[in-house]
Amino acid sequence: MVSAAVRELWCYPVKSMLGERRERVCLDQRGVIGDRLYTVRDEAGKFGSAKTTRRFRRIDGLFRFRAVYEDDVPLLTFPDGTSLRGDDPAIHATLSAHLGLPVTLSREAEISHFDAGPLHLLTTASMRTLGASYAGPALDGRRFRPNVLIETEAVGYPEDSWQGHTIAVGTEVRLRVVGRTERCLMVGLAQDELPADARILRAVSRMNAARLGVYAEVITPGSIRTGDRIRLL
Repeated sequence: MVSAAVRELWCYPVKSMLGERRERVCLDQRGVIGDRLYTVRDEAGKFGSAKTTRRFRRIDGLFRFRAVYEDDVPLLTFPDGTSLRGDDPAIHATLSAHLGLPVTLSREAEISHFDAGPLHLLTTASMRTLGASYAGPALDGRRFRPNVLIETEAVGYPEDSWQGHTIAVGTEVRLRVVGRTERCLMVGLAQDELPADARILRAVSRMNAARLGVYAEVITPGSIRTGDRIRLL
């Protein structure tokens, strides 16, 4: 395995909202502690997402919100710049008014909020390779919402070959890669200063069968930091 290290770490307190970049995260068997622990849920019990499936409902506009943790409670920043804690009695009505439909902010219970795996890994090599075929500005890792962005000078899509393997991250954590990450239109949505760009999903579909990055499960919990070395065991 070509030399690799943690470049960025991310936690997304509310599924499908913008999250927070961290220098250190703690992992348990569920993944990054607190990651996607909350969701916007409609009256039918479906979770807000960029797609509609058995569990999810497409709710436009979620990328206009940002969620970070204040103590152990998500603090939501709304499109108008106001902020409200997730334990404020007004949170459900305020979210509903901004989104234009009745919703609640809900904590995970029996049904997982994750798409297909508890932890999402992506390498800079994959972004470079995709970017070489993409007629647009340099790709930004925020488009793909990884928990762990991995810096490596490898070529191609190196994480595609990690399936079934165990990865050591730093001195404590061990992960097992369980599958490739299927992309959806979320990668092309506008967020912060990044404009909407539908060409990104078309490029991923054309170049790598609509997959970019991998999912992993936590074998040995612990903490990881930016700069931690990554080894394929």
